[in-house]
Amino acid sequence: MPHVIVKMYSGRAESHKKALAEEITRAITRTLGYGDASVSVSIEDVAPSDWAEEVYRPDIADKPEQLYKKPGYNPL
Repeated sequence: MPHVIVKMYSGRAESHKKALAEEITRAITRTLGYGDASVSVSIEDVAPSDWAEEVYRPDIADKPEQLYKKPGYNPL
């Protein structure tokens, strides 16, 4: 029962968010073998000015052992 949370800069169109959720769902069903009904995806909009403290520090910098794809930037 994978649940994926995507955090990204605010301002993307709803159509982009829906397309992203569909692509993530396809990747999970293809890669892990789960059925479509088992997957959920949520998207959290984050203001660019809040990114470093609300996302980068707690979810990236403070949890390197959970990170499977590291970013190529460091706003801290």
